Amino acid sequence: METMYNAFWDHLKEQLLSTPPDFTCALELLKEVKEILLSLLLPHQNRLRNEIEEALDMDLLKQEAEHGALDVPHLSNYILNLMTLLCAPVRDETVQKLESMTDPVQLLKGILNVLGLMKMDMVNYTIQSLRPYLQEHSVQYEQAKFQELLDKQSSLLDCTTKWLTKAATDLTTPSPSSLGSLSSSSLGCSPPNWAANSSELPSPTMVLYHGYLNLLLWDPDDDEFPETLLMDRIRLQEMESQLHQLTILASVLLVARSFSGNVLFSSPEFVDKLKCITKALIEEFNSRPQETMVSVSEQVSWEIHQGLKDMGLTALSSENTASLIGQLQNIAKKENCVRNIIAQAQETEVESV
Repeated sequence: METMYNAFWDHLKEQLLSTPPDFTCALELLKEVKEILLSLLLPHQNRLRNEIEEALDMDLLKQEAEHGALDVPHLSNYILNLMTLLCAPVRDETVQKLESMTDPVQLLKGILNVLGLMKMDMVNYTIQSLRPYLQEHSVQYEQAKFQELLDKQSSLLDCTTKWLTKAATDLTTPSPSSLGSLSSSSLGCSPPNWAANSSELPSPTMVLYHGYLNLLLWDPDDDEFPETLLMDRIRLQEMESQLHQLTILASVLLVARSFSGNVLFSSPEFVDKLKCITKALIEEFNSRPQETMVSVSEQVSWEIHQGLKDMGLTALSSENTASLIGQLQNIAKKENCVRNIIAQAQETEVESV
């Protein structure tokens, strides 16, 4: 394609340099330039449309070319002035550079290149303007097609129905195990006691919110995943992993602060360093929780010891160090009270949002 492209421009140059000049290819390019300029006009720009039709009348230009009276510099200036008028501000500098070109072949090549960019600018502007209407139409279209599928196959959303029913049941009938996958052992909290106030039932938004919380700790062996969220399952699993690591990280920092005191943790540099170290170490927590927390406890206790020493503070006693290591390693257990407190605080924060 590049070879054909270069051959065309070489052929155009030969035509223009011949005696008398041959404007056959040039007229074809001018016709294309005219069509692009007209396509850039808005519907109400009728006066400018008529002006372009008159100035670039191809029949008249063809007659002028046949009699050797085609004024190429005048046409080039007119086209460049139009481009300056119609282009986006970001193209002004590029159009100005074209005005300094004297080679007619390079000028035509540059004009077509910039016009191509201007067409793309217009397309992007049009899409941006129509996007709200397109999105509204798209939603209506998808809803209609979705309803057609449901009419043909009523059992299409059985798993989604079970998922939402489970969330509604959790909210209206709270119990120690009502959170299902988000059990009290993993989060250390219970859903709002909607059953205590029979006059106030959970809203659909609250049911959906609680259903999404259940998805964050979905059993990977459970095949009854909601059909409407199958494409998001991997993303939800990644969010689950991030939430789990965040819980462990916060638990480690909470335990570490309880032993080292406010003075050491008042240093942003020390806290950031401890966060980075812990975050790097707990990446393998899901697959090796015990081994991971052993490494975390050893590294965190050493960092606290070194931090206290650098600040001229009293180092931890051997008993406190052993207690710190033991409590950090205990975070590996699901029933750890610190993990439960952090998880409960996280859910409370999400509920407030």
